[in-house]
Amino acid sequence: MSLIDLLTGNTGNQVAEQAENKFGISRNQVLALLAVAAPLIISYLRNKSKDTNEAEALNKALDKDHDGSILDDTTQAEARQSEGGSILNHIFGNEKQNVENNLSQSTGISIDKIGPILAMLAPVIMGYIGKEKQQNNVGAGGLGDLLGGILGNASNQAQGQQSSPLNDILGSVLGGGQSSSSGNPLNDILGSVLGGGSQQKKQEGGLGDLLGGIFGK
Repeated sequence: MSLIDLLTGNTGNQVAEQAENKFGISRNQVLALLAVAAPLIISYLRNKSKDTNEAEALNKALDKDHDGSILDDTTQAEARQSEGGSILNHIFGNEKQNVENNLSQSTGISIDKIGPILAMLAPVIMGYIGKEKQQNNVGAGGLGDLLGGILGNASNQAQGQQSSPLNDILGSVLGGGQSSSSGNPLNDILGSVLGGGSQQKKQEGGLGDLLGGIFGK
């Protein structure tokens, strides 16, 4: 399963429907949030995996808690919301509030709901990474390449999906999507993550640059 398949397939839609029912927001807003949050989380994890200790910790977490079963049983998303919050705290650290603020402004999801919804999505994204890790028989030392490959493959696939329903959703929900230079909001998001992620540790305020690239701000 590619990242695009996760975003556009049954798993993404089922989780979005759960969030819609629980939090009273539109399914399209949740799908747009997932389409932005997934590559953003993967990009952060890719940068963390450059540190040997972080890579080992991520490898153990994936082996222990994220075997991909959640992709076939999306009821786990709501049940594991508390765990998802802890995942986000570790991934984003002291930048978590800024991430949530930017995502809230861009998707129109209120700030009091953005955190809980992200916490539902996080175990799904981790489950996807864990499944890819298993299928590719990757250990701690190969996680950076695996995560970079996921983003790169998704970007290449998105280039051929100009008329994808997800692009229509992103264009209508995310400000700046309709004015994107490529006409493909999803590809612009992935391209911005790929372009900005490698500089994230080098630049003070790298989060602002990364999110600025994603949201055209």
